[in-house]
Amino acid sequence: MNHLYLLLTIIQILFSCIAAIYFYRSLKEKSGTKSFHQLEFRKEQEQLKKMRTIHLTTPLSEQTRPKTLNDIVGQKEGIKALRTALCGPNPQHVLIYGPPGVGKTAAARLILEEAKKNILSPFGSKSKFVELDATTLRFDERSIADPLIGSVHDPIYQGAGAYGAAGIPQPKAGAVSEAHGGILFIDEIGELHPMQMNKLLKVLEDRIARFQSAYYSENNKNIPPHIHDIFCNGIPADFRLVGATTRTPEEIPPALRSRCMEIYFDGLKENSIVKIAENTIQNAGFEKAPALCKKISKYASNGRQTVNIIQSAVSLAILEGRHYIQQKDLDWVLEAGRYQALPIKTIPKKQRVGVVNGLAVYGNDNRGMLLTLEAYVQKSKSEKGMLTVTGIVEQELLKSRQGEVKRKSNAKASVENVITALEQFTGISRKEYDVHINFAGGMPVDGPSAGIAIFCAVYSALFRIKVDNTVAMTGEISIYGDVLPVGGVCAKIEGAKEAGAKKVLIPADNWQEKYADMDIIVKPVHTVNEVLEELFDVLKEQKNELPQREYVAANGILTAEKA
Repeated sequence: MNHLYLLLTIIQILFSCIAAIYFYRSLKEKSGTKSFHQLEFRKEQEQLKKMRTIHLTTPLSEQTRPKTLNDIVGQKEGIKALRTALCGPNPQHVLIYGPPGVGKTAAARLILEEAKKNILSPFGSKSKFVELDATTLRFDERSIADPLIGSVHDPIYQGAGAYGAAGIPQPKAGAVSEAHGGILFIDEIGELHPMQMNKLLKVLEDRIARFQSAYYSENNKNIPPHIHDIFCNGIPADFRLVGATTRTPEEIPPALRSRCMEIYFDGLKENSIVKIAENTIQNAGFEKAPALCKKISKYASNGRQTVNIIQSAVSLAILEGRHYIQQKDLDWVLEAGRYQALPIKTIPKKQRVGVVNGLAVYGNDNRGMLLTLEAYVQKSKSEKGMLTVTGIVEQELLKSRQGEVKRKSNAKASVENVITALEQFTGISRKEYDVHINFAGGMPVDGPSAGIAIFCAVYSALFRIKVDNTVAMTGEISIYGDVLPVGGVCAKIEGAKEAGAKKVLIPADNWQEKYADMDIIVKPVHTVNEVLEELFDVLKEQKNELPQREYVAANGILTAEKA
């Protein structure tokens, strides 16, 4: 028995020694691993500190970023609308439409600071401006991660931590709650996933971000009171939404549009580009160069392009040891960057028969510009007159970061309406004449809005009357000679001003009081009679002296017999 006890004792001691060695080694390995991790952590921390000490020069685009709303160029009406929407005692949700690089984001960021200055505003000194880009927002159908609305870390998910080990779901606030009491700015809001858009609309309605989880139970006593509160009552999300988009209003969900005040930022005009260019050159420490800035405005359509062109020209000058920009510097930048001159037209230098200044809107920035229409009319040599229409871009391809949109022209259909209206107005049959209408310049044409311009061009060519070259016009025409409203009138008026026109004829139904204060005469017209009187002085002078058919016959211009 003594031998057996001795053997058991030896075995017990042996196993104790083995266990002690095992635990000693485990403890040593753990200590070594901990030391290794601490060493790695210190290396990473040192690397991060080192990175923070490295700084490049401040980009010129950042140096020229607007500091106040007054620094935003070319958006007077848009800024006024933004102030109206957000700086009062009851701010609204806002949608800002406009092309890229015209100041939408800068204006939205600065408007909160402007609103804080108003003692009646609900925005306080701690109100936040939370900025998101809809093109980079992740959407997870499992709701594991939603940076916009917020998400719930359920116990089964990696990284749930101590709460996860205890079986407790953890709600994580999103941007809507982070912006509580301030402004949530979403750039390119039209790119939100439909499900995210619907969730956002619900938050705008309730001003609360709500959460759900299959792991939540009201009866679970392990769940902390604040998590019970969140699941029962949600997280406050009372903010004002400012959404910016380069899309058209028709591409934005109606449910969102109905909740927002819609504001439009225009494409930058030539004088605005010149001003931005001058400011950028000064911020770069170079002398003003008015001639160069003027040339840049012929190529750049927005602020970012302007700054990029100047930054390249400035770098080239510095590398060559100069502190001024030469013409050759700018020419090289424009050539190297493959910049194309903007299609800016000017009014004809003299009056001509059959040549009329129409107006059009083109491009993603809805820029207004002059549209030259030419008409030639001659007696037909056949029994059936011919109608020829040339110069129309049948389909315009609009490119943006969202993709491509195709827009078809319906100018040919508008020409048919105009010819019918001419028959009604003059009594002349189309079968007697060959009519050639040319849209000079190859610009995309919205047919109906060019109606009165087509009418006047054909009328001028038919009766050999010179057209007032200082007048531009837009408006749809009915087959009975009524001038009907069209879109883009404000942009078209600005385009007429840039082209050097002195007067613009627009449909009476498009008239707004602000047009009276513009630096150009804007004349509302109801019928083609009024258009002709404004365009052809000979008709205006004799209007009250003879009946319509007699006075035009006296001038040899209207009757079918004389024609």
